[in-house]
Amino acid sequence: MISRFVVFASAASLIPSPVLAEQASQLTDINGALGRDAERVLQQRGFAHISTNKNSMGYVYSYWWDDEDDTCVQVEVYDGRVETISDASSEDCGHSGGGDAAAALGVAAGVAILGALLTHKSHHHDDNAHSSDEQAERDYERGYTDGLHNAAYHNPGRSEAYASGYSAGVDERSANIDHHSGRGGYDRAAEFSDLKGARAAGAMDELERRGFRQVDNFASGTTRYSIQWQPESRQCVQVTIADGRFYDLRDIGQHPKCR
Repeated sequence: MISRFVVFASAASLIPSPVLAEQASQLTDINGALGRDAERVLQQRGFAHISTNKNSMGYVYSYWWDDEDDTCVQVEVYDGRVETISDASSEDCGHSGGGDAAAALGVAAGVAILGALLTHKSHHHDDNAHSSDEQAERDYERGYTDGLHNAAYHNPGRSEAYASGYSAGVDERSANIDHHSGRGGYDRAAEFSDLKGARAAGAMDELERRGFRQVDNFASGTTRYSIQWQPESRQCVQVTIADGRFYDLRDIGQHPKCR
């Protein structure tokens, strides 16, 4: 199971706060630590775990709240170790955030309430920050929720924020079910997603042991693609190979040579 700590990477509040920045700086000694060790240290320092989000690139984002200091931090972990620790907005930890955060999110008390209800986090945005536009943030949240729960794309206002949110939701949903073969019913399916990131030479042998055989192979620049067919489970898997490793594996359903 992926560690709950993959990345601490957002801002302690949408408007810089000397107190929050100081809090984050006091945690930099955790950088490079194993996720389980970082969890123990955060708890010892008064932080409570709020939520964890994964993405399809293998990063895990954890949010932690210190009730005594009203501080929210984001932890970024990759490959089991903490990469960065940064301040996060109070909204990321499910709190209204008070004056500065409310002002940054856009006007009045209603926006602070909205912030407390947001399910998406700072790291879901391309710039790692919530929008200061209240309507854009609402659209992003709606798109994220639709994408996360596999609802149909519905963007009558042609909002860019909705489109970005939907994409972020789909990405997280894919990361959360990367163990799934994409098939239903009772038939057995060969596992392959656990080979992501493995060295190509050994992973190719492992695919063969699992009943796959290569039926096509092509390259684009420095990236190589292998089409693997498993006749028993009728899985047609495209493997993307870069820098000598399996960069991506996905069941593409069909291919002229998958038969």
